[in-house]
Amino acid sequence: MRNASRNLHHEADKILPSVGVGAMVIRDNRVLLGKRIGDHGAGSYAWCGGGLEFGESLEGAAKRELLEESGLVAAHLSFLCVSNVRKYGRHYIDFEFLVEALGEPEVKEPDKVEFWDWYDLDALPSPIFKPVEIAINSYRSGVLYNP
Repeated sequence: MRNASRNLHHEADKILPSVGVGAMVIRDNRVLLGKRIGDHGAGSYAWCGGGLEFGESLEGAAKRELLEESGLVAAHLSFLCVSNVRKYGRHYIDFEFLVEALGEPEVKEPDKVEFWDWYDLDALPSPIFKPVEIAINSYRSGVLYNP
């Protein structure tokens, strides 16, 4: 059922904006990023995130994506920003959360991410996945909405 849901989600992307979520995990002024593979934004660096599933809360989606992609468990979430993202041939209304997480990251979905690593916020790798770039700017500036 999950794959059918994902396929419908991506078909709808072509005509309607989708809802995305992301989980920004910071430890010791370092942010967790992975190198994306096999999908839009391949080759760019991003944190855990994905699409909101039917009936799911935004916070629940961010927690689920974090666990599914990295094995990390969200201990606490706080709202970071919302952005209207039109990039990679897609249109997302993107909700990002700052997350305190338990555990050490592991690659749980090797078809989506090559590796996870911690990066200093002042020395980020390039290129950064567009929704993550916008959210990092929000984190630095305090801007909650990015049209």
